Amino acid sequence: MATGSPDDTDFDYATSVARKAVDFMAKYRVPPTPDNFSVWFTYALGASIELKRAIDILIGNRRRFDAKTNNDLFNAYVGLQASDGRTINHASQRLRSLMVSARQFLSTAIADNHSQMQAISDVADRGGAEVNSRQLIESLMKELEKATTRATHLETNFAEKARELDSIRDSLSKSEERAKTDTLTGLPNRRGLEEFFRVAQISAMEKGEPLSVLLIDIDHFKKFNDNFGHGVGDQVLQLMGKVLREKLRDGDLPARYGGEELIAVLPKADLAACKRVAERIRRTIAECSIPGRSVDEVLPRITISIGVAQFQPGESMAELIERCDRALYLAKKAGRNRVVTESELSPELAATG
Repeated sequence: MATGSPDDTDFDYATSVARKAVDFMAKYRVPPTPDNFSVWFTYALGASIELKRAIDILIGNRRRFDAKTNNDLFNAYVGLQASDGRTINHASQRLRSLMVSARQFLSTAIADNHSQMQAISDVADRGGAEVNSRQLIESLMKELEKATTRATHLETNFAEKARELDSIRDSLSKSEERAKTDTLTGLPNRRGLEEFFRVAQISAMEKGEPLSVLLIDIDHFKKFNDNFGHGVGDQVLQLMGKVLREKLRDGDLPARYGGEELIAVLPKADLAACKRVAERIRRTIAECSIPGRSVDEVLPRITISIGVAQFQPGESMAELIERCDRALYLAKKAGRNRVVTESELSPELAATG
């Protein structure tokens, strides 16, 4: 019985996975867009354990796959996975060059080894004839010395290649870290936040644990920039980063959300616990001051407003932050320099986007 070629087998397998993806999309009423198909093809293929866990949990919580959820899944698990395309491409080129070099060197070493073994064999054959023993020993010693020199050279070369591999790995690691870090505050940026939240979200749903978020806005931040310059504004943001790192637990994540907004994700913290942490941060900031550029310059007191909300199983990070933002809006409306939780929102305000 004739069998198909590997290409035919791959095509048949890909087709079966594609059918499964389309069936899943139809079952859960997912619009048939290219991005959505990429997500569900990856899910059907089983190529991403994290994506499979996320979708299975959403299905278990009877989550509706609306446009926002579908977009979050694509961006988080299928879309922009490379942190720095240029760095990764450069590392790829270095790796390719390194592998070619190592292969060429190894081929040369193998050829040299064969030549060396043949030379030693020739010396051994001469031992059967009437040859001066001293000359025979000297010839053998010379060949063995050559072999030792080549072996040392081989070891040195591979040690150099190992160091270069370490350098490439370090370069990629630093590039990945830079891609997830805000340069001004040293805090994780939006990408670092999203990566951390995905893990915390899945963990909270799997273990039935609370997860809360606090969203911070610096009161009258524009005045700092307009009246005292962007340098002072940068100092305020750096102070915020320092206080957040000091007041949060090791397992929490502070991040710069954008502009003068900062955010913190608190795994295993319910609304009340998150509010207590927010209050500590607010009081600490209110007691801090930024030195002026001159002795006579007096800078206004720094205050912040904070909105707090608790994660609801199955919801996206965007939906959770929307509730934080509405609570933050209420804090500003009530006079700023205060913490407001989602429990204090009126039904009308809680329902509006």
